[in-house]
Amino acid sequence: MADGRQLTIIKVFRKYSHSLGPDTLQFLEEILEKHNIADNDVEFSIETIAREYNKQDDAAMKVSLDILRRVYDALQDQGNPGEAEELLDPDGHLYFVDAFEMPSWHWSQERGTFEKSSSPLTVAGSADSRIAAVRNRLHIIKQSILRNEHFSPSTLPSRDREHLVTLKSTKQLLGRAGERFLLLGMLAHNKEGKLCVEDSDGSVELDLSKMARTLRSQDDDEPGEGLYTEGCFALVEGEYNEDGILEVVAMGQPPCEDRETARSIYGHIDFLGQGSTSLLEDSQFARRIREELPDLYFFFLSDVWLDHPQTLVGLQKMFDNCIENSFIPKVIVMCGNFTSKSIMQGGGRDIQRYQENFDSLADLIASYPQITRETHFVLVPGPLDITGNSALPRRPILSTFTSHLRSKIPKVHFSSNPCRLKFFGQEVVIFREDTMARMLRNTIGIKPNVTGEVLRRYLVQSILDQSHLTPLTTHIQPVLPDFDHALRLYPLPTAVILADKYEKYKLTYSGCHVFNPGGFV
Repeated sequence: MADGRQLTIIKVFRKYSHSLGPDTLQFLEEILEKHNIADNDVEFSIETIAREYNKQDDAAMKVSLDILRRVYDALQDQGNPGEAEELLDPDGHLYFVDAFEMPSWHWSQERGTFEKSSSPLTVAGSADSRIAAVRNRLHIIKQSILRNEHFSPSTLPSRDREHLVTLKSTKQLLGRAGERFLLLGMLAHNKEGKLCVEDSDGSVELDLSKMARTLRSQDDDEPGEGLYTEGCFALVEGEYNEDGILEVVAMGQPPCEDRETARSIYGHIDFLGQGSTSLLEDSQFARRIREELPDLYFFFLSDVWLDHPQTLVGLQKMFDNCIENSFIPKVIVMCGNFTSKSIMQGGGRDIQRYQENFDSLADLIASYPQITRETHFVLVPGPLDITGNSALPRRPILSTFTSHLRSKIPKVHFSSNPCRLKFFGQEVVIFREDTMARMLRNTIGIKPNVTGEVLRRYLVQSILDQSHLTPLTTHIQPVLPDFDHALRLYPLPTAVILADKYEKYKLTYSGCHVFNPGGFV
């Protein structure tokens, strides 16, 4: 009979989908004994080893003793004092990631992990890539759900097994009328216009008339109700009737997996294409940033209407205040719209004014030499700005309008929408879209009768639970299928800027900080 320590070791490695043989189990027990690890600290110690083992490129599901020894030796070396640390260089760890430059990682059902796409990415996409984009969303959400404590059974005998929730597929409903099922799938309308839930095996029509409650509580630590739109994935519980319809009694958003958990499993994958770091390195950098760079700040502005008379005045006041207080930001992100009204159908004079407004912005910034020299400026286009395409992700503002800015501001970056900012171990997603209005217009099923803070929380929960910036079908929000991964929010970023014409707000959900800067004027 296995003792308590062995059971703990097995449980921790199983969480990372790894199994242990007698030799590796004995080796881990010897490590615990060698370092006099108390029973209360066993799980933490083994968790550290399992996490590092999982990051190895050659790690197999059946734990290899040789790789395990290598991981242990590496952890031992990390504990030894090394050379004196050099001072941090913030510019050397600051990256601006364009959506069209991010590597494409897709979920492999066969390997049970992410694989890097080898085929070239195109703006046109293909029928296969459109299907793959949706399936990737489903599989990524599903694999995190199956790791959730309410869905993942223990390998050990336990009374908790009686309380586990089991996901079923639509094909398992056939011939089982009168039984209750829990499904995970995408909410959509079929050809007859009836609401249904679709998974990789099929679809089933939904009847929401009997739904009286949701699956989730509104506790601060648990996701509550959200916004259910056509194209979002939902957990749907109901009874399958003789007519082939699922009579829904409860519906909930999929549980959100926090950043640390996801990165402990997939930390070896470089999702942004700028080099991956371990959680240990991230924590070390975070400590040093607090000590060595206490006065480093990022500014985020939205709806910087350059055609509004108060915008340049407001920017001038902001720059004056920075200089007077020796408060020079490292990064200033300016999100569109950079015009207060659409000029897509405008005349030549409107187009000329649009360019002149960017020229005026360049002259204003250049009049502050210290800010021009030290601050990075990032310009993210909005829905009304002139870019190379209208589908998401959007290309940067056309270079013909920004040549004066490029010539006068050495650290200006014209980015896609969305884009990402990587600073040491922190990842910030910047997205300019009228998200609140679009989500509310396309809510299906139960319309949330909420306003204010609760409505904002619903929006943020829905976006993060869906692990995607636009959980909508492509006929509602067109997306370039080959670049759908650029809209993905998995692993969860450190922060998400949902720049929107909606009123400003800020809140934290599952450890991710989300805020809307609101309009600048």
